[in-house]
Amino acid sequence: MTSDTTVRPPSHAAGQDWGRLNSRLLLVNLSILAAPVAMFLASLAVTGGDTNLQVIITLGSLFVTFLVISGIGLMRLFTTRYRLTEDRFELHTGLLFRSERSVPIGRIRGVDLTANPVHRIFGLTTLRIDSGDQSDAAARRLALDGITKAEALELRGRIIALRDAGRARPVDSDGVLSRLDWSWLRYGPLTLWGVGGVFIAAASAYRTLSELQVNPLDLGIIKDLENRFGTIPLWYGALLAAVLIVVLGMIGSTATFIENWAGYELRREDGGILRIRRGLLATRSVSIEERHLRGLELVEPIPLRWAKGAKLNAVASGLGNQEDNRRRRALTPPTPRGEALRVAAEALPTGPGLIERKGLLPHPREALRRRINRALIWSVLIAAVPVGLGLWLGSWLVITGVITGVVLVPVLVAFAFNAYHSLGHLLRGRFLVMCSGAFARRTVAHQREAIIGWKFSRTPFQRRVGLITLGATTAAGEGVYHVYDLTEGQGIALAETAVPGLLAPFIERAPDRG
Repeated sequence: MTSDTTVRPPSHAAGQDWGRLNSRLLLVNLSILAAPVAMFLASLAVTGGDTNLQVIITLGSLFVTFLVISGIGLMRLFTTRYRLTEDRFELHTGLLFRSERSVPIGRIRGVDLTANPVHRIFGLTTLRIDSGDQSDAAARRLALDGITKAEALELRGRIIALRDAGRARPVDSDGVLSRLDWSWLRYGPLTLWGVGGVFIAAASAYRTLSELQVNPLDLGIIKDLENRFGTIPLWYGALLAAVLIVVLGMIGSTATFIENWAGYELRREDGGILRIRRGLLATRSVSIEERHLRGLELVEPIPLRWAKGAKLNAVASGLGNQEDNRRRRALTPPTPRGEALRVAAEALPTGPGLIERKGLLPHPREALRRRINRALIWSVLIAAVPVGLGLWLGSWLVITGVITGVVLVPVLVAFAFNAYHSLGHLLRGRFLVMCSGAFARRTVAHQREAIIGWKFSRTPFQRRVGLITLGATTAAGEGVYHVYDLTEGQGIALAETAVPGLLAPFIERAPDRG
């Protein structure tokens, strides 16, 4: 597709002209072949210019792999055609395996734009059209991977205009709800996944070097560290390694925050659409229709909670399956809790305090006892591992296990109390508010009329103490939102009050004995 190709509006015989991907995509696919060359040069730098047959075979395999990927991309460039008609969007692609797919305009739920760093270099973007079905991603999503940003914006505008034709649309609602404040960067290191990212990166680097027949333990920097710290006590080395991993994890989390949220803006656009734009290297633009917004979720992991921070997510239908929903639902980055509550009040204008925990009804004390018992059981099981090994390998492991148990009991019991105090629920106007979580407290406010079913479940331990878990089934967000550890009477009363009549076919009322 040349840069002057356009998609004509319906009044000008839309659908008669087929569009094609931009020719700049040719350069993108050819640039992919530079990756194995760069890896070869990097291997020469690491090994000091030495190479062997294994390295050549590995890099040759990578080159063939990237060649195949580039060939597939070129085939997509030359065979992809698309068009927008008054009632559907059509996409034809493939040569040997021809695919012809279309989505009715009325079923389109999301039109998102993403651009990875390579696409941004060449001025391209990817437009994704999602029908919002809870089915296989390939069956419900169409993607145009390689059109200019101007073409993508124009096409998105025409799709939304066709979809909303004849529908009452809010007016004079355009405005920014939130923008990135770089002082929020202090919350970047407090996300929980950073330490795990260090282990993943180390494992990936080790495997890559091993494939290139390079022993990481023979590298100069590793030898230098071994010479410097090889004689220190084991406990000190373990403590030093733990501190280093935590520091690297915090640095990685901060870098991820910058990449994900640089340029962040949450805007309400004309037509009742919430638009979230964000990203430094890979840019993303996600749209959520307010008429599909069923509620909000406030997430407070423990590190963020200690720093008085939180994240705000949308509970909306039309965001795809659970994986897509988790990728697209974020309304704010980790931000001050007050800012998250302010955005919540503007994004879902039902009055302040909708997702506040103040006033939530507590749960039975049996729920606390369950969590304390669980904490004690986990403490014993974890401590039993070194104790069991110590009976075979040496008494020092037995001592280690005992110390581990003594430390874990108060820590996990404290988490048990924290998890219990997080429990709560309340009917707040048109919304059912639910709160739970130990490591990450989640407060969800969900529209009562959007609840389509109830799910009652109980484990053998819950059955023994007379508790149940009530699940609110919905077509939005996670699909089911739970109210944990209620008595049977509380659960039935809550379900019947929240959505009157929904349980009526399943309730057998006792006869009046009066």
